[in-house]
Order: sequence, then C-alpha cells, then structure tokens
Amino acid sequence: MIDIALRVNGRTERLRIDPRVTLLDALRDRLHLTGTKKGCDRGQCGACTVHVDGRRVLSCLTLAGSVQGRSVTTIEGLASAGGGGGGGRLHPMQQAFIDQDAFQCGFCTSGQIMSAVAVVAEGNARSDAEIREAMCGNICRCGAYENIVAAIKAARHGKAAG
Repeated sequence: MIDIALRVNGRTERLRIDPRVTLLDALRDRLHLTGTKKGCDRGQCGACTVHVDGRRVLSCLTLAGSVQGRSVTTIEGLASAGGGGGGGRLHPMQQAFIDQDAFQCGFCTSGQIMSAVAVVAEGNARSDAEIREAMCGNICRCGAYENIVAAIKAARHGKAAG
C-alpha cells in the first residue's frame, strides 16, 4: 500500500491505495467522482479523460500514484477550475455542449468535454478538420460528432450562452 496526496478539483485528497490502482478507479471508487466514466478500460475510447496539471490524460491508463502532488481536474470540477466560476455556473464548453445538442446518451460526454477544453487550450481548434483530428481519441457511440465540433467552435468563439 502507498499513501498519496492528490489535488483534485482544488481540494487535497489523501488516499492509501494499492500502487496498481489507476487514477480512474481512485477517482470513481475512492473519491466518488463518478462523472469520469469507465468505458473500455484500455485507453481507446476517451470516456475517462481528465486533466492533470492542465493537460488531458486517460485516467484508465494513469496510475494514481504517478500523479502524487499534481493537480487533477474532473468534469465535476471543470466549472470552478476552468472559467465557469463555480457557484452553479457551467464552464463555457459544458454550456456549448448543451446549446449545440452535442450529446445523446451522455456516456462519453464528460470525456468529450474534458478533451474539448484541452483541444481549445492547446490551440488545436482552428478548423473543423483540426478539431476532428485532435478529438479522434474520443469515441461517441451515438454519432454526435457534428454537434461536438459545433460545440467546440461555439465555445472557442465565446458563443456559448452561460
């Protein structure tokens, strides 16, 4: 067992875990942050995407111990961490996904949004083709891709109502 401290959504969380525990399992099972989804558990679908020190990572492939002392943002913390200001206001990307009807079943939505925020921050949202390429690691089984691209463009241009 190892003792770790993570900064998750602005709060320090201390855990005693097996060194083989993934960040995904620590978030969902130990910290009860279930917005991050377990999809394929192999790093192929993107449903588990979170930010570590502002960069997107697949939490199913990241050992929790490897992010010791680093800042982790999940979909639950996105509003307060990324410009939504907390207090019930959504992050502009979350609002854009609602405004553009960019989800259907919702299972992939948290990973899509977390990746979309990173894509814009990375400067990889200048064209539809660039957005599609940068988002290619996130699978939507419902096929809402056109609306996802529209949401990213709307958020990038500050056109999300929110």
